[in-house]
Amino acid sequence: MGKIIAVLEKEKPRMKFTEKEIEDLNKVLKEKTPLEIAQWAVLNAETPIVTTNFRPYEAAILSVCAKSLADIPVIWCDSGYNTPNTYKHAQEVIDVLSLNVKLYVPQQTSAHRDVVMGIPDIEDPKHKEFTEQVKLEPFRRAMSDFKPDVWFTNLRKGQTALRDSLDILSVGSDGVLKVSPFYYYSDAELDVYLKQHDLPNEFKYFDPTKVLGNRECGLHTN
Repeated sequence: MGKIIAVLEKEKPRMKFTEKEIEDLNKVLKEKTPLEIAQWAVLNAETPIVTTNFRPYEAAILSVCAKSLADIPVIWCDSGYNTPNTYKHAQEVIDVLSLNVKLYVPQQTSAHRDVVMGIPDIEDPKHKEFTEQVKLEPFRRAMSDFKPDVWFTNLRKGQTALRDSLDILSVGSDGVLKVSPFYYYSDAELDVYLKQHDLPNEFKYFDPTKVLGNRECGLHTN
């Protein structure tokens, strides 16, 4: 355990951990606060980013990331199909936390797409292309531009079967370390967290690439 504590206190960037080290770190980090987890990750990272879509509870992850590194790049891949309430909420969170937002949008406008494709039903073969255009391509472009070694996400246990197989720290097929400080938080616990830290929330969010809350859109499966 002493070795793991030393890793937690490390002051030089090092994000290439073995599978066993990841396993041991997750055990230690589970006892830490979300802010402590974020601070540890930033301390050890060279090019950290956090991604957001300003869905419910996003203010929590954005808050701990901004507190850990004030100018951390906040990647917002805006599909163009958010609700008016989500856009208002996004601007409020950006202003409250003074976020360093890096906006990525599809290469085709939503007005154009609405005419030629619309929003296909998830059973429609065109839905895959729709998701590629409005979410996956902008996301890959952002990742290519920033080349992060640490990717902060708001993944939480209980959201989907895939996410249940992860942990606070997980490594994607691209080798990027995903850090999910609120992984073990329930909605109720996040409600308390937001209230304690005077952070806004919103629930009129809709993602046409997912439709259902327990469905993956592709960002965490590739």
